Amino acid sequence: MNWTRRQFNGMAALGAATGLAAGARAQLSTRKLGYCIVGLGRISMQHFMPATKMSQNARVTAIVSGHRDKAERMAAEYGVPARNIYSYDNYNGIAGNPDIDAVYIALPNSMHAEYTIRAAQAGKHVLCEKPMASTAADAQAMDDACRKANRKLMVGYRCHFEPAHLRAIQLIRDGKLGKIEAIDSAFGYNIAPGEWRLNKAMAGGGPLMDVGIYSLNACRRLTGEEPVDIKGYSAVVDQDGRFREVEENVSWSMKFPSGAVASCSTTYGANMTSYFRVLASKAELYVEQAFAYEGQHLMAVMDGGPPINEPSSFRDPGCFVREADHFAECIFSNREPGPNGTEGLRDMRLIAAIYK
Repeated sequence: MNWTRRQFNGMAALGAATGLAAGARAQLSTRKLGYCIVGLGRISMQHFMPATKMSQNARVTAIVSGHRDKAERMAAEYGVPARNIYSYDNYNGIAGNPDIDAVYIALPNSMHAEYTIRAAQAGKHVLCEKPMASTAADAQAMDDACRKANRKLMVGYRCHFEPAHLRAIQLIRDGKLGKIEAIDSAFGYNIAPGEWRLNKAMAGGGPLMDVGIYSLNACRRLTGEEPVDIKGYSAVVDQDGRFREVEENVSWSMKFPSGAVASCSTTYGANMTSYFRVLASKAELYVEQAFAYEGQHLMAVMDGGPPINEPSSFRDPGCFVREADHFAECIFSNREPGPNGTEGLRDMRLIAAIYK
């Protein structure tokens, strides 16, 4: 959670390797990390897989899907040979495939633990989409399995690589805003009937597990602290049958050791522009479209200084490119990934506390 100026500057340069050893740089110049895509849904096909086409360090080398026709179409697009198309029934076969260095898991939340653990046992590194799992116990089991197998585990917090987020944190760490007094943040959308995310067994919960986790993680990163007190509320407003198993709305508050407080909201009942606002002793900072795939806009009003107005030119799938490259760099240089299993587990424990 503690970032140095050098790390921020390194992350801000798109495609730049941060602190790589000479041997790792040599590896990156001669080969790309082979990713096996586990699950062909929106996040994988529309964001992560296109990012690998722009990546300097990563490529798609295998696919796991329950739909052979879809897998064959994607394999043709990404140059994946037929021998590297797997079903969930023969998933364990990835163990003997030298084309696969790591798996990218883009399955429903309840399946993250099983396929992460099996990948680690097969000797593969794991990049798993957020939320890390559907329960804190599953997240702990995933982290334990990867450590036991000496495989790296990274959680897909793409906002850790987003320039406006990094800029906001740098301004805070440099003391430009003064002491943080309060943060508020929100993210939500109007979910369509029939989505798997409305099934508690598959999702583990409602919008808090899906998009509310962005606000939760951002507050922790902005403060650099872990909350010491949490209170939460949930409600169902639209009695239209969508929310028989999961909540529609969640709001929660957190207090941090420094005294800073945070207030967050998430919903499946309305389209909500994502944002975070930091109120500090010397400034007010606001990031609009904070958790969107693109279009972030950072603004700050500073005491005794000129205002900051920085619309982002960063475009999707830029964060996924950085994410894929960062994990490759960590594997080649034997470094711990930034958003690792410990980071994901902390959020899962806090989500459990909010629900409690």
